[in-house]
Amino acid sequence: MKKSIVYMVALLPMIWLGSCKDADTPAEEHNEQAFNNTDMERDADFVMKAATASMAEIELGNLAMANGALPEVKQFGQTMVTDHTAANEELRAAAQPKNIALPVAPTDAQLKKAEELRGKTGADFDKDYIDLMVKDHKDVIDAFEKEAEKGNDPDLKTWAGAKLPALRHHLQMAEELQQRLKK
Repeated sequence: MKKSIVYMVALLPMIWLGSCKDADTPAEEHNEQAFNNTDMERDADFVMKAATASMAEIELGNLAMANGALPEVKQFGQTMVTDHTAANEELRAAAQPKNIALPVAPTDAQLKKAEELRGKTGADFDKDYIDLMVKDHKDVIDAFEKEAEKGNDPDLKTWAGAKLPALRHHLQMAEELQQRLKK
């Protein structure tokens, strides 16, 4: 009985990952039909990317709290969970009145990164997680800067601009941890 329970718990992440393979397709299809060739198409794409990025940060933050070795890495993971959960709620509130559908899970590529980290612990996890956080936050900051500058929807432009200081702070924290881990 114990072996069956352990086996089922070990399979749950794989079952979940498999079931989420195309989880964002309905949202993408909705947004494509609703905003194709309109001024809102770029904004809807940004919302999709911002939402999946936040969901990935939450997933990875939870992994950091479980698998990290350094207390600072665990704390960084907690910060990612807290801040990105709040950001996703704000994004949901901003997107809903505009009829922009949100995905229900990170992208396949983001889930693959999480799965790769899931098998690591300790110093190996810390290094790979923080390296990923530096890279991901640079990419996210770039997307948010573009939306804040060139987005068509004034509410989403303002929201993206308002999130940039927190995202830059996350990047700074990750870069400091990255430097510490290199020593």
